[in-house]
Amino acid sequence: MNKKPKIALLRWEKGQVCDALMQLETLPGNSTNPASYPFDVEMVYVKGANAETVETNPCQELLDEYIRVCKELAAQGVKAITTSCGFNAYYQESLAAAVPEIVFTSSLLQVPFAQTIVGSKGKVAILTANVNDLKEEHFARSNITRRDNLVLLSMHNQPEWSRLYSNPDGGEFKLEAITDEIANVLRKGLEEHPDIGAVVLECTDLPPYASRLREEFGLPVFDFNSLMGHIAMALNVHKLY
Repeated sequence: MNKKPKIALLRWEKGQVCDALMQLETLPGNSTNPASYPFDVEMVYVKGANAETVETNPCQELLDEYIRVCKELAAQGVKAITTSCGFNAYYQESLAAAVPEIVFTSSLLQVPFAQTIVGSKGKVAILTANVNDLKEEHFARSNITRRDNLVLLSMHNQPEWSRLYSNPDGGEFKLEAITDEIANVLRKGLEEHPDIGAVVLECTDLPPYASRLREEFGLPVFDFNSLMGHIAMALNVHKLY
């Protein structure tokens, strides 16, 4: 009998993921691609979880369903629970309070750490899928108390990436174009804020591109997978030695 994975990932309801996102999910590094991890992760579809209830209009109904699923997973022996979208930081406090297991909903939880390591004169760039959906609650519930050294960079107005919002089921992405768009957004951010010392990728679709950013700009880039790896090592799910 196979052992149950210690880490579970709450993902959007089946049928609620647009064609464009489905294409991004095939990339190694994407949060919902099992090949992204050198250890087992249980993928759990959550009824009612979609772009509306996670990104644009978080709601009590989804929180209730998240809590129900988390309690069920905890009863099955899961030790840590995460999610497939950085905007789930909205639900972080309530989910962490609902179950004794470790809950880490978003890569935004790494922002206070990044702020600490860049020092008092450095800045941290948050590269988000859509800055219009990034609200005060996301910061507060991720324990991001400093705002003066944050730089918000957004993908929402990039031509290819913006198809997620304007034409999500309109055919295949030009993946090379997206790669360049992500790099260009960070490049422009560094031109305007050369004191950026670290980058945090909010979106769980961006980690496949993190290596290019690290190599091209020479900065520490924190993403969903750096958070996942940290938790996996803390739980002895993954070992470096």
